[in-house]
Amino acid sequence: MFDTDALVLLDVVARTGSFTAAAVQLNYTQSAVSRRIASLEAQAGGPLFARLPRGVRLTPAGRTLHRYAREVLERLGRAGEELSAIHQGTGGRLRVGAFATANAVLVPAALRELRASRPEVAVSMVEGLSTALMDGLGRAEIDIAVVSDYPSGLGAGPEVEVTRLMEDELLVALPADHPLAGYEKVDLRDLRDESWIEGAPPGTVTMLGAACARAGFAPRVDLRIGEWTGKLGYVAAGLGVTLVPAMAAPAVRGDVALRSLGEFAPRRTVYGALPRTAPLPAARALLGLLARQAV
Repeated sequence: MFDTDALVLLDVVARTGSFTAAAVQLNYTQSAVSRRIASLEAQAGGPLFARLPRGVRLTPAGRTLHRYAREVLERLGRAGEELSAIHQGTGGRLRVGAFATANAVLVPAALRELRASRPEVAVSMVEGLSTALMDGLGRAEIDIAVVSDYPSGLGAGPEVEVTRLMEDELLVALPADHPLAGYEKVDLRDLRDESWIEGAPPGTVTMLGAACARAGFAPRVDLRIGEWTGKLGYVAAGLGVTLVPAMAAPAVRGDVALRSLGEFAPRRTVYGALPRTAPLPAARALLGLLARQAV
């Protein structure tokens, strides 16, 4: 099949109308141009140029091949530009994975800065559990992951580079008119008689269960709701209390009060993870923005 150099030569000869001019432009000898064109014509099955007393002109077959050659060369040129942008971190696609709470404030704020500084980078998002995101990163399905060590640890393999972003305290969410909502901090032991809203199935080891055990009681879980946004709706309705990550506090509705549990407050660590081998410059840049947002 036709190689790229031959198509470039075909294009230059067609545009200059001369083997001599093409040789000068491409820094070839005229005899080398003649040989390469003859070889190309042999591949094409017939003459591509009519030899004239002063220069050359494309034959019908030459015009056909030249049209396709221009399309191929233009596409290869665009591919080169896109690849250069990807390697420089100024273009291409960036696949970002994050757990649900990170998508409330942290990740959107960092992506806003990334878009401002690198507007040609196209971002796609995947939301999931941290373990699944780490697996996806290891399989090269995403380029950067925002994960936490709860509930199953990180499970980072040797192919993943992990950077600590922040410690995330879990706050108690109370109805705005709750008697304890007026305090800056709440003693978890004062909530022993509350109805708790939890997402994990019965029997699962949770941060709520561990914190309550340290406080000397087992929480009474009457409602099981998966996402923290849904839990807040039930809290606002006065149907129970729940734990909410502090990193999501700016997105919490106004009819819910968030309070620290002080010494009994559960905590988790949030990380940014990249592939250890050849991470994308845009992914590295986003990691830096996430670290800055997390401060």
